[in-house]
Amino acid sequence: MRFGSRRSHFAVLVCLIIISCRAIAVENASPAPNSDFTYQQLRNIALSGEAVAVNNLTLKRDAATFHLHSGTVCFVAPAQGKVTGAVFVGDGGMILDPPLGIERSSLKLLTKEDEFSEHFSQLVLRFTDATYDEIKKAGTAASGGCDAGLLRESQNAMRHDRMLKYNLDARILQDVLSPAAGGLFVAFIHGKRYNDREIFVIDPHGAPPLILPVDPEEVELITYDENKLGVWASFHFSSEYKNGTASGSQKNGVIHIQRQQLDTTIEKSANLTGKATTEFVAVADGVRVVPFNLHRTLRVHSVSGADGQPLSFIQEDKNDDADFYVILPKALSHGDKYGITTNYGGKDAVTNEGSGNYYPIARENWYPNNATGSLGEYTSYDLTFRIPKGMKMAATGSLVSENTDGNQEVTVWKSDVPQAVAGFQFGKMKEEEVKISPDFLVSAYANEEPPDWAHSLQGGTMGNLSTVLAMKQPLREAQFAIGLYTAYFGPLPFKRLAMTQQTACNYGQSWPELVWLPICSFYDITVRHQLGLDWGDRGYWKVVAPHEVAHQWWGQTVGFNSYRDQWMSEGFADFSASLFLQSAYAQKGPKEFIAFWDEERKSILEKNTQGFRAIDVGPLTMGYRLNNSRTGVSVTRDLIYPKGAYILHMIRMLMWDHRTGDDRFKATMQDFVKTYAGRAATTEDFKAMVEKHMTPEMDLDGNQTMDWFFNQYVYGTALPSYKLDYSFDNGADGTPVFSFKVTQSNVEESFRMLVPIYLELADGHTVSLGRARITGNSSVEKKVPLKGMKDRPRRAVLNYYDDVLALQ
Repeated sequence: MRFGSRRSHFAVLVCLIIISCRAIAVENASPAPNSDFTYQQLRNIALSGEAVAVNNLTLKRDAATFHLHSGTVCFVAPAQGKVTGAVFVGDGGMILDPPLGIERSSLKLLTKEDEFSEHFSQLVLRFTDATYDEIKKAGTAASGGCDAGLLRESQNAMRHDRMLKYNLDARILQDVLSPAAGGLFVAFIHGKRYNDREIFVIDPHGAPPLILPVDPEEVELITYDENKLGVWASFHFSSEYKNGTASGSQKNGVIHIQRQQLDTTIEKSANLTGKATTEFVAVADGVRVVPFNLHRTLRVHSVSGADGQPLSFIQEDKNDDADFYVILPKALSHGDKYGITTNYGGKDAVTNEGSGNYYPIARENWYPNNATGSLGEYTSYDLTFRIPKGMKMAATGSLVSENTDGNQEVTVWKSDVPQAVAGFQFGKMKEEEVKISPDFLVSAYANEEPPDWAHSLQGGTMGNLSTVLAMKQPLREAQFAIGLYTAYFGPLPFKRLAMTQQTACNYGQSWPELVWLPICSFYDITVRHQLGLDWGDRGYWKVVAPHEVAHQWWGQTVGFNSYRDQWMSEGFADFSASLFLQSAYAQKGPKEFIAFWDEERKSILEKNTQGFRAIDVGPLTMGYRLNNSRTGVSVTRDLIYPKGAYILHMIRMLMWDHRTGDDRFKATMQDFVKTYAGRAATTEDFKAMVEKHMTPEMDLDGNQTMDWFFNQYVYGTALPSYKLDYSFDNGADGTPVFSFKVTQSNVEESFRMLVPIYLELADGHTVSLGRARITGNSSVEKKVPLKGMKDRPRRAVLNYYDDVLALQ
């Protein structure tokens, strides 16, 4: 009997242990993706049956005014007690009056009307602001209902439309779970005048990247019709322009990532698995749901907090709105720090291109990156890569260690300073390196064998398409460019630069301490001709390497936070390439340099297939938004690269002095880099730097500002024309006398410019005579004795070095 009792006690004890272990296991199990109860409420939301009738109701939402003349508003079911949507059926209209002149001009270009005034009979609203209370207060008892299919259409558009695929439900969840007041407002407008697929958004955390990233601006209007696609308007809150706080340097996101520890394994098949430990600080109050940018094919397996606690997360199917969000255990206040660990993996973020060539498709989001901030967020990185044995890895940061572990090559990298992004290139590569100073190493990487697409073309007149024998060229170009750019812009904060071959043939890209060069830049002109790559290349192959090297300064050292400032990154890199041509080909004279600027001008001024010149579509500060179905999808490329380069070129030429040369310009650019290293700079920041170093001659307004220049060329679309009439005579003492008349035309009367005049001397040299100051559509006439000159010059010419962007 006693023995039996002991056995029963033992059995009960074992049972309790098993139950306890199971409870612990359940408690520690990672939640299934998308399983959060409130998120599921929002994901499956429908009309609740609550409805009101409205008459002459006006909803003022920043620069947009919605007039609900008559009709019915039906509300969705509440989630966590908050109503987040409504459907309107009836007679309505919307007027948009942006606070910026350039936005009003853009709308006029797209609509061919002076006012954007849309009419609709169907409208779907999603919101976390006071819209529900405002409509309900103004409404009366409704006798009818609404078409529930309209709500489903808006949900399907956001989730499945290939132009959008944005998880609006997760964005709404951010505000629903936050103790802070929400301010989101989204209107799906079934327009009858312009398009029936219009979306108007206000988001205090930055308007979402529905077509293109426009954050940190909070307000946008887009159309997502494939035949009428584009961002029609985007701007900050109207109140910010009134109080002077609107700026591209705003940080409207919810977190700043301070440190990333990334442990990444890439198999021979190109399958990628990763473990990311992400430390961040909240930059807003009430942060409970955090968005990240992770490539849609990389599927999250689990997320845990710093204490190992499993966290709920959101990531829908890779073919839908697969945005990655993490739900924290509690809301963070501004300044609170938190850390998470994410385990993820999948295919198609990297592809195997054959013969040891790999191509990273996910270039900025192969790890959970910040969802906002572009290249204006700087983070410290610790990277560990595990790749197949026999392959080489080149990554951002300094190489800490490398070893072979079984069938894997393991490398560890650490950022020298906080970086805007992390990247890599790997494969079966050869490497060469050279030290250009005791503290700076330049290396070149080329794959031993060409990728599959090139393999099939080898032989005959193509010869061997391996790039190994050509890898010395980018190594030499990088050496020369770094020395030249350091003299002009100051030293880099990095310790190395890797020039790597990538399998795509049509573009290059730059990361901190790492450059991708298109494989075809390694080939000679004969091979590129047979590949059909020399038609209309406009000197691309000569400048692709120096352009990408220049991004170590423009985009990596000095970042940008807004699409309105992106012109500086691309334009300054293009300008830097012109310096390279001027110096590297100096023995040939200015031919290459002048040819470069001629091609830049052609890009800006030639009409595209839609009939638009890039310069006419809009100012530089509208960035990639200028691409749309009406003006053309490549118009921005033909504007921000060459015109952005021209802006810096014109400033250089305005500062040039025959005694000190480029000294003032160098001081300006070095000051700019030193001041904004490791953070984002805006167009206004650059303008202020130019004003700090401007010459007295550049002060055309007499107010110590460069307003005249920036208003005309950066914020405007001015394009003057010039004509020079001149003659050479002899004075009474035999001295040559230069008589000239410079005429400026095709400009507004307030337009002003310093127009350079050059003389080609009898010995063939070209020298600067000076600058003519001209305002409006007018002329300047003078006679100038050329003292000390024995022979008459051969000719006089304006803008010999393309000093001023002009029609002629």
